[in-house]
Amino acid sequence: MPGVTLDVNGKKHTVDVPQDMPLLWALRDVMGLTGTKFGCGIGQCGACTVHVNGQPMRSCVIPASAVAGQKITTIEGLASNGELHPLQQVWIEQDVAQCGYCQTGQIMSAAALLNRNATPSDADIDAAMSGNYCRCGTYIRIREAIHTAAQRTGAGFYNAAPAAHKAPAADEAAAAEQAEHQV
Repeated sequence: MPGVTLDVNGKKHTVDVPQDMPLLWALRDVMGLTGTKFGCGIGQCGACTVHVNGQPMRSCVIPASAVAGQKITTIEGLASNGELHPLQQVWIEQDVAQCGYCQTGQIMSAAALLNRNATPSDADIDAAMSGNYCRCGTYIRIREAIHTAAQRTGAGFYNAAPAAHKAPAADEAAAAEQAEHQV
C-alpha cells in the first residue's frame, strides 16, 4: 500500500492505508484519534464530522487519499495552547450532551458555522446543523450553546478561549482528550 500523507490537527502523518479507506477509519484505527465517531457510514448522521480546509465534511464517506495534503481538523484539534475551544467549554458548562455520542460531530459543525458566521440566527444554526442527528433530542441545548459560544468569541471560530476557560490539562492533546470524554 502506498503511503498517504494527511495533515491532521496541524501535524503531517504518513499512513499506510488502502486508497479507498474512509478518512474516519484512518483517523480512528490507524492514527488513534477516536473523537470522531462512526454513526451511519453513509454520511447522513454527522457523527463523523471533521473539517477539511475549514469546511465540515463527513469522514465516513471521504477516502483518506482524497484529502491527502489538505488541512484536516478533528475534535482533538479544536483545543489550542491548552485551552478548550469556546464551544467545547460551553458544551461542558451548559451540560449540552445527554448520551454524548453525536456531540463531537455537533461541535465540529457548530465550529464551522461560527467560523463563517460569528453571530448566527436561529435559522442559520438550524440550517448549519440540519445534517447532524441527535437521538436524544438535545437540539434546543445545542442551539443555546452555539449562541453562548458566539457571544463569547465575538469574532469567529478561531479566536482563543478567554483565560477563564482554561482547560485543566497542561498540554493540547490532554485538553482535547479530556474534552472528548466530558462531551
